[in-house]
Amino acid sequence: MTGPWTVEVTRGALVESEHRVALVVLEADGTVGLSAGDVEAPVLARSALKPAQAAACLEAGAELDDRELALAAGSHSGEPGHLAVAAGLLARLGLGPDDLGCPPARPLGLAADHAWGARDPERLVMNCSGKHAAMLAACIVRGWERAGYLAPEHPVQRHVRDALARLAGPVRGVTVDGCGAPAFATDLVTVARLGRALHLAAPGTSEHRVAAAMRRHPDLVAGTGRLDTVLMTLLPGSLSKVGAEGVLLAVLPDGAALALKVLDGGARAVGPVLLEVLGRRGLDHPEELRTLAAPHVRGGGHPIGAHRVRV
Repeated sequence: MTGPWTVEVTRGALVESEHRVALVVLEADGTVGLSAGDVEAPVLARSALKPAQAAACLEAGAELDDRELALAAGSHSGEPGHLAVAAGLLARLGLGPDDLGCPPARPLGLAADHAWGARDPERLVMNCSGKHAAMLAACIVRGWERAGYLAPEHPVQRHVRDALARLAGPVRGVTVDGCGAPAFATDLVTVARLGRALHLAAPGTSEHRVAAAMRRHPDLVAGTGRLDTVLMTLLPGSLSKVGAEGVLLAVLPDGAALALKVLDGGARAVGPVLLEVLGRRGLDHPEELRTLAAPHVRGGGHPIGAHRVRV
């Protein structure tokens, strides 16, 4: 095991800030291609586990089309198209936004938040509303009580936990995510195994459907100008799902699975590490991705520094 990588944020000739990052890359054959930091320590992958949660809802019998499935596996920005898909799923279930257990929120995307104006936060707008709607769909088809569907002992959450264990590895603890659903503790190797399971899934399996839906509709997994959407749009064959507090699960175009955690939770360190891993593997990436993932540090409106990886 080597020590964690460091992302330096420079301003002029000075290093202004540093972020330490633990990461692991699993090759398509399951071997460890790269590892830095303690990749077996417990970690909350947060929304990076949403593809497993979406797969669990499918396995439970939820009837979701590809757009609904991509939204369920994602953390949408609250753009009009995102809200239309979530609202349409709820209406098909005979439900409305007030049936969602997630808290009210404003849009996650900057442009969408600006367009929202002075309106009050709403449950439908919360970035996890697609996931919650899918969980409710599973409850309805299985005849499970909708009340209390966020409790760890509820059948739908036990189903999620079982799906995660099957696809990736055992759960090492549970707490509460920002949206109110259980947040399962795993480790980075387990998170990478989830990416590998999604990539190698056989046609007809729930995880194959989730991966295919995310690739077909990257705009519904995140939103305009956000890393998941841009990465999957620009690098065909890739998968990407960020999690809060500096987590990323990504399947690279060559089939390797990357899982990383910024130890201090600083999300700005995610992109530079992703670019470093792509470069080390000889995987070209467009300038648009570089600009988003590792933007220049600016002073007076001009480039004055950078985000760079020190190994």
